[in-house]
Amino acid sequence: MMNSKAQLAVDVIAKVAEGRLTIGNATKLLNKSRRTIKRYLHRYRQVGVQFIIHGNSGKAPVNKTPEKLKQSVQQLIREKYYDLNLLHLAELLETNEHIVVKRETLRCWAHDIHHVKRAKRRRSRVHKHRERIEAAGLMLQMDGSPHRWFGNKKFCLIAAIDDATSELFAEFFSVRNHCRLLKSLVQYHRKTWCF
Repeated sequence: MMNSKAQLAVDVIAKVAEGRLTIGNATKLLNKSRRTIKRYLHRYRQVGVQFIIHGNSGKAPVNKTPEKLKQSVQQLIREKYYDLNLLHLAELLETNEHIVVKRETLRCWAHDIHHVKRAKRRRSRVHKHRERIEAAGLMLQMDGSPHRWFGNKKFCLIAAIDDATSELFAEFFSVRNHCRLLKSLVQYHRKTWCF
């Protein structure tokens, strides 16, 4: 049974073989390279419609672990190593049982028999929602970031945001002149603040 993509490829390659379609148009229709279309065409002329089926389809992978090994490991997990996490389980299987299984394979086998040990998550801390201050200028949240912004001299980018209006104030200052921002904010709002 072919899917629609494989059926389209068979139809297009058949038309190319009959001369009703060019290789250039086939590359656009199938979104394949010119070389791939030529390979398909060569295989179509050799084996017919079967060219689309990959040679490995229906076969077990070469690197597949034997079913007998899977069952014996799952039996060991159920009976002997039931209280271990996967990393510790892999180490003990290797040292005690002389069985080496890849990490992902072992994880899949453990999930198949519902042997899952997960780290317990701590409940996250709840942060209370704070209402915004009503009047502009009553609360400013400030933060400074001292770096060598412009070469060797150290400057501090100070940003202040008004809680009520979300108005942003930011300026660069040399490390010694932090109070200039406060002075400019006071002059801007024309209010006296208590600190």
